[in-house]
Amino acid sequence: MFGLFKKKSEKEKLQDEYKKLIQKAHELSTVNRAESDKVAAQADEVLKKLDKLE
Repeated sequence: MFGLFKKKSEKEKLQDEYKKLIQKAHELSTVNRAESDKVAAQADEVLKKLDKLE
């Protein structure tokens, strides 16, 4: 209840985005390897941004 209207920090947003991209890359790895590699590269970029924040 108390965190209901709390906005996410930039770090939390990037962590969520990274988690979604990694999950999508894993799902695509069995279907389309090239697309999976592209999504994994996007996740890597998000991880670099996350490291810069810390």
